[in-house]
Amino acid sequence: MSIRHGLLALLEPGPRYGSQLRTEFESRTGATWPLNVGQVYTTLNRLERDGMVAQGGEDDAGHALYVITDAGRAELRSWFETPVDRSSPPRDELAIKLAMAVGAPGVDIRAVIQAQRHHTVKAMQDYTRLKAQALAALEGAGSQERDDVAWLLVLEQLIFQTEAEARWLDHCEVRLIRLSAAAERAAGHSTAASPTSPPPQTTSPPQSVSPPHPASSTQPTSPAHARPAPPT
Repeated sequence: MSIRHGLLALLEPGPRYGSQLRTEFESRTGATWPLNVGQVYTTLNRLERDGMVAQGGEDDAGHALYVITDAGRAELRSWFETPVDRSSPPRDELAIKLAMAVGAPGVDIRAVIQAQRHHTVKAMQDYTRLKAQALAALEGAGSQERDDVAWLLVLEQLIFQTEAEARWLDHCEVRLIRLSAAAERAAGHSTAASPTSPPPQTTSPPQSVSPPHPASSTQPTSPAHARPAPPT
């Protein structure tokens, strides 16, 4: 998340002081990404160092005010006009967790997925409820306050994001089940084809009999060794 560009956008309408910028940032985003005053002033100092903001005196209460410069406006315009780069996606803790859970001893990856799915679905339900409240507030007021509209857009992005995450978790579980089944089939086939396995017997093992008496060598075959009768 670009805090520096967010602060530049809030400074464009006019001078602001640090805690005021923090309040307006959280109001615009519904406190989805909370800031502390230290982060705000650290970012302002860097923007001032880069020539994008400048100190513009104090207000009546003695707060140090900051104003955006021409260089800051140019940077802000460029930020708005340039698509967010997806070629280097930010690190995703959930994706990293599942990647590390694969093959980790003592870790049931399907249990990890199910626990995350439960949390994700609950978050999606919470966002959906907040969206309904935001819509009701907008429709009831009969106006479109900038912060309310901005918060609604952020909420809808969070809903789409959690929906996609839930679908991805379902896909991961199905993928693991299929891979596990394929591995079991491959293991079974390998065992059946192993040369160390004894070949299946198709006839009864020979019975131990006494050598025939010479005088009985012309007698018919014993019934014990005759062709078995066909099944009835």
